[in-house]
Amino acid sequence: MSSVLEMRSITKTFPGVRALSGVDLTVRPKEVHAVCGENGAGKSTLMKVLSGVHPHGSYEGEILFEGEPCAFRDIRSSERRGIVIIHQELALVPYLSIAENIFLGNEHASRGVVRWGETVRRAAELMRRVGLRESPHTRVADIGVGKQQLVEIAKALAKKVRLLILDEPTAALNDEDSAKLLGLIGELRSQGIACILISHKLGEIREVADTVTVLRDGRTVETLAVRPSPGAPAEVSEDRIIRGMVGRDLDSRFPPRTRYRGADTGRVALEISGWTVRHPVDHRRKVVDDVSLNVRRGEIVGLAGLMGAGRTELAMSVFGRSYGLYAGGTVRIDGREADTRTVPRAVAHGLAYVTEDRKTYGLNLIDTVSRNISLASLPKLARAGVVDEHRERRVAEGYRDSMNIKTPTVHEQVGRLSGGNQQKVVLGRWVHADPEVLILDEPTRGVDVGAKYEIYTAVDRLAAQGRAVLLISSELPELLGMCDRIYTMAAGRLTGEVAREDADQEVLMRHMTRDGSRGDR
Repeated sequence: MSSVLEMRSITKTFPGVRALSGVDLTVRPKEVHAVCGENGAGKSTLMKVLSGVHPHGSYEGEILFEGEPCAFRDIRSSERRGIVIIHQELALVPYLSIAENIFLGNEHASRGVVRWGETVRRAAELMRRVGLRESPHTRVADIGVGKQQLVEIAKALAKKVRLLILDEPTAALNDEDSAKLLGLIGELRSQGIACILISHKLGEIREVADTVTVLRDGRTVETLAVRPSPGAPAEVSEDRIIRGMVGRDLDSRFPPRTRYRGADTGRVALEISGWTVRHPVDHRRKVVDDVSLNVRRGEIVGLAGLMGAGRTELAMSVFGRSYGLYAGGTVRIDGREADTRTVPRAVAHGLAYVTEDRKTYGLNLIDTVSRNISLASLPKLARAGVVDEHRERRVAEGYRDSMNIKTPTVHEQVGRLSGGNQQKVVLGRWVHADPEVLILDEPTRGVDVGAKYEIYTAVDRLAAQGRAVLLISSELPELLGMCDRIYTMAAGRLTGEVAREDADQEVLMRHMTRDGSRGDR
């Protein structure tokens, strides 16, 4: 058998949009096959066709798995053939045990009664196979995201997976957990399991993939051999993959900085002093401990730290005290102390926050693009308390054009857009709110290189207009490419402040791994 999977001329149309147009994909046995492309290229739609989310009959084309034609009606029918997809948003029940999650919907039972002894024994075997050392009785809520990914893979193995689809598996993982997961993918390949890897992290693709298929605008652009044989060095460069994704050479990953030249250049716009926040459940534990930092007008300041350092907790607690128990500290906007105890008060003081979790906290997924953009600034669009829908539409269309939001109409439901376009909608909302200070928390997570550049350009434009930007990111090249200064955090405390000209990844990592509890600088 020359291939484990063949997708031939797959075409999928939604009302007003052709998402896929004659896409071909071939995966060989024991292969890690990466699928990449800009947001909206059709990657997720193609995987939903393959896994039965979009059932047979709703698309054109043919799927052959292990040489046999397939007509999947739903996810269960594809899983019965050994095709299992793990989505970026993990499908685990946090308050059930690891063992219960592994066999959820696939229980070991006799006459409707679960055989718990067999369930726990089999779960322990699968956990050892994926390198998970916890007890099978441990609640999923009590383990980190990296280990939850391993639970998902164990869950797939319990279904006797032969083709594993991983959609942005490392998007929410730190470097250590990402490395472990990529190593596990290599082990699964050696065990005869083929993998499809969807990722925007091109370094990961070069590290683990054997082949990469590039999609653009719903079409197959090309399929490239990443390495001549498993374990051999990668022979395809990141720039070569990018050229296929965006249809051109991307000369620079970051736009040139446009400097702010206003009369108040250098004035401190945001000053956080002595900010301390306790854990929402364990009040004895400080998750943000005596943090002080500042951002000047026209400046982009980075905030770096490993997972658990307290970066998001700092941002959420400053913006309306949306996290934890406030235990002290002040926020000043343009030198005046600002009351940010609630989100409306924070917004009224000119503060805006783009969350790292756009689906949960950033967007109303069942509402339209236009309403999501206007949500933070409805008074600007209202007359006598009634929103002017024509004006709302014009504003949304303006941001659609200026930020290149790919949507057929601003009346499209936001939940139907790709991740990168959803992120642009969130950013457009807060730009329209006209903030003095903008806190961006992982603004390009799960976003392709082309959309990243567009987001970076929008951020640079804001700084050039005199706004102050605090940029939180786990991607050190992003911080080094965009920021004027970079603060580092560890264990809830600041551990360093580095000027752009003095910063590199090694310097930042050294600060990020210091003992934050001692506050050493």
